[in-house]
Amino acid sequence: MNFSISSKLLLSHLSVVSKVVNTKNTISILDNFLFSLEGDKLVITGSDQETTLTTMVDVNFADGEGKFAVNVKSLLDLLKEIPDQPLEFTIDANFAIELKYQNGHFDFAGIDGNEFPQKEDLGEKTESIVMPVKELQESINYTLFAVGSEEMRRIMMGIYWDIKEDNITFVASDTHKLVRFVNSRMKPGVTSSFILPSKPASILNGIISKCDNDVKITFDSKSATFEADNFSLTCRFINGRYPNYNSVIPQNNPFEITVDRVSLLNAVKRVSVFSSAGGLVRFDIKENQMKLTAENLDFMKKAEETVMCEYHGEDMTIGFNDEKLVEILTNISSDIVVVKLLDPTRAGIFLPDEQPEGEDLLMLLMPMML
Repeated sequence: MNFSISSKLLLSHLSVVSKVVNTKNTISILDNFLFSLEGDKLVITGSDQETTLTTMVDVNFADGEGKFAVNVKSLLDLLKEIPDQPLEFTIDANFAIELKYQNGHFDFAGIDGNEFPQKEDLGEKTESIVMPVKELQESINYTLFAVGSEEMRRIMMGIYWDIKEDNITFVASDTHKLVRFVNSRMKPGVTSSFILPSKPASILNGIISKCDNDVKITFDSKSATFEADNFSLTCRFINGRYPNYNSVIPQNNPFEITVDRVSLLNAVKRVSVFSSAGGLVRFDIKENQMKLTAENLDFMKKAEETVMCEYHGEDMTIGFNDEKLVEILTNISSDIVVVKLLDPTRAGIFLPDEQPEGEDLLMLLMPMML
Protein backbone atom coordinates (compact mmCIF):
# COMPACT_ATOMS: atom_id res chain seq x y z
CA MET A 1 0.00 0.00 0.00
CA ASN A 2 1.30 3.46 -0.83
CA PHE A 3 0.02 7.00 -1.15
CA SER A 4 1.22 10.57 -1.63
CA ILE A 5 0.12 13.61 0.34
CA SER A 6 1.18 17.21 0.96
CA SER A 7 3.37 17.50 4.07
CA LYS A 8 1.73 20.77 5.13
CA LEU A 9 -1.77 19.36 4.74
CA LEU A 10 -0.90 16.21 6.65
CA LEU A 11 0.80 18.09 9.48
CA SER A 12 -2.13 20.46 9.93
CA HIS A 13 -4.57 17.57 10.35
CA LEU A 14 -2.25 15.56 12.58
CA SER A 15 -1.70 18.56 14.85
CA VAL A 16 -5.44 18.78 15.47
CA VAL A 17 -5.93 15.04 16.02
CA SER A 18 -2.93 14.87 18.38
CA LYS A 19 -4.74 17.07 20.92
CA VAL A 20 -6.95 14.14 21.89
CA VAL A 21 -3.99 11.82 22.59
CA ASN A 22 -2.77 11.64 26.19
CA THR A 23 0.95 11.92 26.94
CA LYS A 24 0.66 8.71 29.00
CA ASN A 25 -1.73 5.92 28.03
CA THR A 26 -2.59 2.69 29.80
CA ILE A 27 -2.88 1.02 26.37
CA SER A 28 0.29 1.52 24.31
CA ILE A 29 -1.51 1.47 20.95
CA LEU A 30 -3.15 4.78 21.91
CA ASP A 31 0.29 6.42 21.62
CA ASN A 32 -0.30 6.15 17.87
CA PHE A 33 -2.31 7.69 15.08
CA LEU A 34 -4.49 5.24 13.20
CA PHE A 35 -4.29 5.68 9.40
CA SER A 36 -6.94 4.12 7.17
CA LEU A 37 -6.47 4.45 3.42
CA GLU A 38 -9.85 4.24 1.70
CA GLY A 39 -9.67 4.96 -2.02
CA ASP A 40 -8.31 8.49 -2.43
CA LYS A 41 -9.16 9.39 1.17
CA LEU A 42 -6.88 9.07 4.21
CA VAL A 43 -8.78 8.77 7.50
CA ILE A 44 -6.72 9.72 10.55
CA THR A 45 -7.85 8.82 14.08
CA GLY A 46 -6.57 9.59 17.57
CA SER A 47 -8.09 8.45 20.85
CA ASP A 48 -7.69 8.39 24.63
CA GLN A 49 -10.49 5.79 25.02
CA GLU A 50 -12.92 8.39 26.35
CA THR A 51 -12.67 10.70 23.33
CA THR A 52 -11.99 9.82 19.70
CA LEU A 53 -11.21 12.37 16.97
CA THR A 54 -11.25 11.47 13.29
CA THR A 55 -10.44 13.56 10.24
CA MET A 56 -10.51 12.79 6.53
CA VAL A 57 -8.06 14.25 4.03
CA ASP A 58 -7.56 13.83 0.27
CA VAL A 59 -4.37 12.18 -0.97
CA ASN A 60 -2.64 12.97 -4.27
CA PHE A 61 -2.66 9.35 -5.35
CA ALA A 62 -3.20 5.97 -3.70
CA ASP A 63 -2.46 2.35 -4.48
CA GLY A 64 -4.17 -0.22 -2.27
CA GLU A 65 -6.15 0.08 0.93
CA GLY A 66 -5.54 -0.84 4.54
CA LYS A 67 -4.87 0.29 8.12
CA PHE A 68 -1.68 1.00 10.01
CA ALA A 69 -0.69 2.91 13.15
CA VAL A 70 2.21 5.34 13.63
CA ASN A 71 3.65 6.79 16.84
CA VAL A 72 2.22 10.28 17.41
CA LYS A 73 5.32 12.02 18.75
CA SER A 74 7.75 10.49 16.23
CA LEU A 75 5.66 11.40 13.20
CA LEU A 76 4.87 14.93 14.39
CA ASP A 77 8.51 15.66 15.26
CA LEU A 78 9.54 14.42 11.84
CA LEU A 79 6.96 16.37 9.82
CA LYS A 80 7.70 19.62 11.65
CA GLU A 81 11.22 19.53 10.17
CA ILE A 82 10.12 18.96 6.56
CA PRO A 83 9.23 22.00 4.41
CA ASP A 84 6.00 21.89 2.41
CA GLN A 85 6.36 19.27 -0.33
CA PRO A 86 4.77 15.98 -1.46
CA LEU A 87 5.42 12.99 0.78
CA GLU A 88 5.19 9.38 -0.41
CA PHE A 89 4.32 6.66 2.10
CA THR A 90 4.93 2.99 1.33
CA ILE A 91 3.74 0.36 3.82
CA ASP A 92 4.64 -3.30 3.38
CA ALA A 93 2.88 -6.43 4.66
CA ASN A 94 4.78 -6.23 7.98
CA PHE A 95 3.77 -2.58 8.45
CA ALA A 96 7.29 -1.29 7.89
CA ILE A 97 6.97 2.29 6.64
CA GLU A 98 9.14 4.13 4.14
CA LEU A 99 8.50 7.86 3.87
CA LYS A 100 10.12 9.52 0.85
CA TYR A 101 10.53 13.26 0.40
CA GLN A 102 12.46 15.44 -2.04
CA ASN A 103 16.01 14.86 -0.77
CA GLY A 104 15.77 11.73 1.31
CA HIS A 105 13.65 9.15 3.06
CA PHE A 106 12.85 7.75 6.50
CA ASP A 107 12.32 4.12 7.44
CA PHE A 108 10.47 3.22 10.62
CA ALA A 109 8.17 0.60 12.05
CA GLY A 110 4.41 0.84 12.02
CA ILE A 111 1.79 -1.26 13.80
CA ASP A 112 -1.13 -3.30 12.53
CA GLY A 113 -4.07 -0.89 12.50
CA ASN A 114 -6.46 -3.63 13.57
CA GLU A 115 -4.93 -3.45 17.07
CA PHE A 116 -6.35 0.07 17.46
CA PRO A 117 -9.57 0.12 19.58
CA GLN A 118 -12.71 0.43 17.53
CA LYS A 119 -14.86 3.49 18.11
CA GLU A 120 -18.00 2.60 20.01
CA ASP A 121 -21.18 3.14 18.03
CA LEU A 122 -23.99 5.18 19.51
CA GLY A 123 -26.97 3.26 20.81
CA GLU A 124 -30.13 2.68 18.82
CA LYS A 125 -32.02 5.45 20.64
CA THR A 126 -30.35 8.69 19.55
CA GLU A 127 -31.28 12.33 19.18
CA SER A 128 -29.81 14.75 16.69
CA ILE A 129 -29.57 18.53 16.55
CA VAL A 130 -27.75 20.94 14.25
CA MET A 131 -26.02 24.06 15.59
CA PRO A 132 -24.42 26.90 13.63
CA VAL A 133 -20.70 27.15 14.38
CA LYS A 134 -21.10 30.63 15.90
CA GLU A 135 -23.79 29.48 18.33
CA LEU A 136 -21.81 26.46 19.53
CA GLN A 137 -18.53 28.34 19.84
CA GLU A 138 -20.16 31.17 21.78
CA SER A 139 -21.76 28.70 24.18
CA ILE A 140 -18.46 26.94 24.85
CA ASN A 141 -16.52 30.21 25.22
CA TYR A 142 -18.95 31.54 27.81
CA THR A 143 -18.81 28.44 29.99
CA LEU A 144 -15.56 26.50 29.56
CA PHE A 145 -13.50 28.79 31.82
CA ALA A 146 -15.84 28.09 34.75
CA VAL A 147 -15.55 24.29 34.63
CA GLY A 148 -14.24 22.70 37.82
CA SER A 149 -10.91 20.88 37.98
CA GLU A 150 -11.17 18.90 41.20
CA GLU A 151 -11.05 15.17 40.53
CA MET A 152 -13.20 14.45 43.59
CA ARG A 153 -16.12 16.28 41.94
CA ARG A 154 -16.04 14.78 38.48
CA ILE A 155 -19.55 15.95 37.58
CA MET A 156 -18.28 19.53 37.87
CA MET A 157 -15.51 18.91 35.32
CA GLY A 158 -17.68 19.52 32.28
CA ILE A 159 -20.28 21.75 30.63
CA TYR A 160 -23.85 20.79 31.42
CA TRP A 161 -26.23 20.91 28.43
CA ASP A 162 -29.83 21.31 29.53
CA ILE A 163 -31.73 20.84 26.26
CA LYS A 164 -35.36 21.91 25.94
CA GLU A 165 -37.54 22.00 22.87
CA ASP A 166 -37.21 25.78 22.51
CA ASN A 167 -33.75 26.53 23.99
CA ILE A 168 -30.48 25.11 25.28
CA THR A 169 -29.01 26.14 28.63
CA PHE A 170 -25.24 25.72 29.10
CA VAL A 171 -23.94 25.63 32.67
CA ALA A 172 -20.47 25.35 34.19
CA SER A 173 -19.30 25.74 37.78
CA ASP A 174 -16.32 25.04 40.01
CA THR A 175 -18.50 25.67 43.14
CA HIS A 176 -16.94 29.14 43.59
CA LYS A 177 -18.12 30.62 40.30
CA LEU A 178 -20.99 29.62 38.03
CA VAL A 179 -22.00 30.53 34.50
CA ARG A 180 -25.48 29.99 33.06
CA PHE A 181 -25.97 30.79 29.39
CA VAL A 182 -29.42 30.31 27.85
CA ASN A 183 -29.56 30.28 24.04
CA SER A 184 -33.19 30.56 22.94
CA ARG A 185 -32.23 31.12 19.30
CA MET A 186 -31.71 27.36 19.20
CA LYS A 187 -34.92 25.34 18.86
CA PRO A 188 -33.77 21.71 19.25
CA GLY A 189 -37.26 20.26 19.32
CA VAL A 190 -36.10 17.61 21.83
CA THR A 191 -35.65 17.40 25.59
CA SER A 192 -32.48 15.90 27.03
CA SER A 193 -29.38 16.69 29.09
CA PHE A 194 -25.76 15.61 29.41
CA ILE A 195 -22.39 16.72 30.84
CA LEU A 196 -19.75 17.30 28.15
CA PRO A 197 -16.22 16.88 29.65
CA SER A 198 -13.92 19.87 29.44
CA LYS A 199 -11.24 18.13 27.31
CA PRO A 200 -13.46 17.30 24.30
CA ALA A 201 -15.22 20.66 24.73
CA SER A 202 -11.87 22.44 24.38
CA ILE A 203 -10.83 20.30 21.40
CA LEU A 204 -14.20 20.85 19.75
CA ASN A 205 -13.89 24.60 20.23
CA GLY A 206 -10.54 24.59 18.43
CA ILE A 207 -11.90 22.53 15.55
CA ILE A 208 -15.03 24.57 14.86
CA SER A 209 -13.12 27.85 14.95
CA LYS A 210 -11.87 26.92 11.47
CA CYS A 211 -15.13 25.44 10.16
CA ASP A 212 -17.68 27.12 7.93
CA ASN A 213 -20.59 24.69 8.03
CA ASP A 214 -23.08 23.85 10.77
CA VAL A 215 -22.19 21.25 13.39
CA LYS A 216 -24.30 18.10 13.56
CA ILE A 217 -24.61 16.69 17.07
CA THR A 218 -25.88 13.13 17.50
CA PHE A 219 -26.15 11.74 21.03
CA ASP A 220 -27.57 8.97 23.17
CA SER A 221 -27.57 8.55 26.96
CA LYS A 222 -23.81 7.89 27.19
CA SER A 223 -21.97 9.75 24.44
CA ALA A 224 -22.17 12.17 21.54
CA THR A 225 -20.66 12.65 18.09
CA PHE A 226 -19.96 16.13 16.75
CA GLU A 227 -19.50 16.34 12.97
CA ALA A 228 -18.12 19.45 11.27
CA ASP A 229 -16.51 19.71 7.84
CA ASN A 230 -13.98 16.84 7.67
CA PHE A 231 -13.79 16.21 11.41
CA SER A 232 -15.76 13.88 13.67
CA LEU A 233 -15.38 13.99 17.46
CA THR A 234 -16.97 11.28 19.61
CA CYS A 235 -16.82 11.48 23.39
CA ARG A 236 -18.36 9.87 26.44
CA PHE A 237 -20.36 11.99 28.84
CA ILE A 238 -19.56 12.42 32.50
CA ASN A 239 -21.85 10.05 34.35
CA GLY A 240 -23.87 11.56 37.18
CA ARG A 241 -26.62 13.99 38.04
CA TYR A 242 -25.68 17.66 37.67
CA PRO A 243 -26.66 19.82 40.67
CA ASN A 244 -29.76 22.01 40.47
CA TYR A 245 -27.98 25.11 39.21
CA ASN A 246 -31.03 27.38 39.43
CA SER A 247 -31.31 26.76 43.17
CA VAL A 248 -27.94 28.42 43.88
CA ILE A 249 -28.69 31.57 41.88
CA PRO A 250 -30.02 34.33 44.18
CA GLN A 251 -33.44 35.57 43.13
CA ASN A 252 -33.31 38.86 45.04
CA ASN A 253 -30.09 40.87 44.93
CA PRO A 254 -31.46 44.41 45.30
CA PHE A 255 -28.21 46.40 45.37
CA GLU A 256 -27.17 47.09 41.79
CA ILE A 257 -23.86 48.49 40.52
CA THR A 258 -23.39 49.60 36.92
CA VAL A 259 -19.75 50.02 35.95
CA ASP A 260 -17.47 50.16 32.92
CA ARG A 261 -16.23 46.59 32.53
CA VAL A 262 -12.73 47.37 31.25
CA SER A 263 -12.11 50.01 33.94
CA LEU A 264 -13.07 47.56 36.67
CA LEU A 265 -11.12 44.71 35.08
CA ASN A 266 -7.93 46.75 34.80
CA ALA A 267 -8.27 48.07 38.33
CA VAL A 268 -8.61 44.55 39.72
CA LYS A 269 -5.54 43.45 37.75
CA ARG A 270 -3.49 46.34 39.13
CA VAL A 271 -4.37 46.04 42.79
CA SER A 272 -4.15 42.23 42.74
CA VAL A 273 -0.39 42.53 42.22
CA PHE A 274 -0.28 43.29 45.95
CA SER A 275 -2.83 40.70 47.12
CA SER A 276 -1.98 37.90 49.52
CA ALA A 277 -1.76 34.24 48.51
CA GLY A 278 -5.54 33.89 48.84
CA GLY A 279 -6.10 36.58 46.20
CA LEU A 280 -8.52 38.69 48.25
CA VAL A 281 -9.61 42.05 46.81
CA ARG A 282 -11.79 44.13 49.15
CA PHE A 283 -14.55 46.33 47.71
CA ASP A 284 -15.76 49.30 49.76
CA ILE A 285 -18.88 50.37 47.88
CA LYS A 286 -20.46 53.78 48.40
CA GLU A 287 -22.66 56.02 46.31
CA ASN A 288 -21.31 56.12 42.75
CA GLN A 289 -17.89 54.74 43.62
CA MET A 290 -16.09 51.69 44.91
CA LYS A 291 -12.64 51.49 46.44
CA LEU A 292 -10.62 48.36 45.67
CA THR A 293 -8.02 47.30 48.23
CA ALA A 294 -5.52 44.45 48.18
CA GLU A 295 -2.77 43.88 50.71
CA ASN A 296 -0.14 41.38 51.72
CA LEU A 297 0.63 41.73 55.42
CA ASP A 298 3.57 39.32 55.26
CA PHE A 299 5.45 41.65 52.90
CA MET A 300 3.88 44.92 54.07
CA LYS A 301 2.37 45.66 50.66
CA LYS A 302 -0.91 47.36 49.94
CA ALA A 303 -2.72 48.82 46.92
CA GLU A 304 -5.86 50.94 46.65
CA GLU A 305 -7.75 52.23 43.63
CA THR A 306 -11.12 53.93 43.23
CA VAL A 307 -13.43 53.10 40.34
CA MET A 308 -16.40 55.30 39.52
CA CYS A 309 -19.72 53.57 39.03
CA GLU A 310 -23.46 54.07 39.25
CA TYR A 311 -24.72 52.96 42.66
CA HIS A 312 -27.35 54.33 45.01
CA GLY A 313 -27.78 51.58 47.63
CA GLU A 314 -26.47 51.07 51.13
CA ASP A 315 -22.75 51.24 51.83
CA MET A 316 -21.29 47.76 51.61
CA THR A 317 -17.95 46.02 52.01
CA ILE A 318 -17.43 42.71 50.21
CA GLY A 319 -14.43 40.64 49.08
CA PHE A 320 -13.83 38.63 45.92
CA ASN A 321 -11.00 36.42 44.69
CA ASP A 322 -8.95 38.40 42.17
CA GLU A 323 -8.31 35.59 39.66
CA LYS A 324 -11.92 34.45 39.55
CA LEU A 325 -13.16 38.01 39.24
CA VAL A 326 -10.76 38.66 36.35
CA GLU A 327 -12.01 35.51 34.60
CA ILE A 328 -15.62 36.63 34.89
CA LEU A 329 -14.98 40.19 33.71
CA THR A 330 -12.85 38.91 30.82
CA ASN A 331 -15.58 36.57 29.61
CA ILE A 332 -18.36 39.16 29.55
CA SER A 333 -18.18 40.90 26.20
CA SER A 334 -20.31 44.00 26.84
CA ASP A 335 -18.72 47.38 27.62
CA ILE A 336 -20.87 47.87 30.72
CA VAL A 337 -21.39 45.24 33.41
CA VAL A 338 -24.11 45.12 36.07
CA VAL A 339 -23.25 43.66 39.48
CA LYS A 340 -26.11 42.67 41.78
CA LEU A 341 -25.46 42.15 45.50
CA LEU A 342 -27.43 41.32 48.63
CA ASP A 343 -24.87 41.29 51.45
CA PRO A 344 -21.16 40.45 51.98
CA THR A 345 -21.91 36.75 52.58
CA ARG A 346 -24.04 36.06 49.51
CA ALA A 347 -23.03 35.45 45.91
CA GLY A 348 -22.68 38.38 43.56
CA ILE A 349 -24.34 38.24 40.14
CA PHE A 350 -22.56 39.67 37.09
CA LEU A 351 -24.53 40.50 33.94
CA PRO A 352 -23.94 42.34 30.68
CA ASP A 353 -25.98 45.56 30.72
CA GLU A 354 -27.66 44.53 27.47
CA GLN A 355 -28.38 40.97 26.36
CA PRO A 356 -28.45 40.20 22.62
CA GLU A 357 -31.77 38.87 21.37
CA GLY A 358 -32.17 35.20 22.19
CA GLU A 359 -29.44 35.20 24.87
CA ASP A 360 -29.48 35.23 28.66
CA LEU A 361 -26.01 35.25 30.22
CA LEU A 362 -25.52 35.19 33.99
CA MET A 363 -22.29 34.76 35.95
CA LEU A 364 -22.13 34.20 39.69
CA LEU A 365 -19.20 34.57 42.07
CA MET A 366 -19.07 33.61 45.73
CA PRO A 367 -17.49 36.22 48.04
CA MET A 368 -14.48 35.67 50.27
CA MET A 369 -14.45 36.14 54.01
CA LEU A 370 -13.01 39.51 54.99
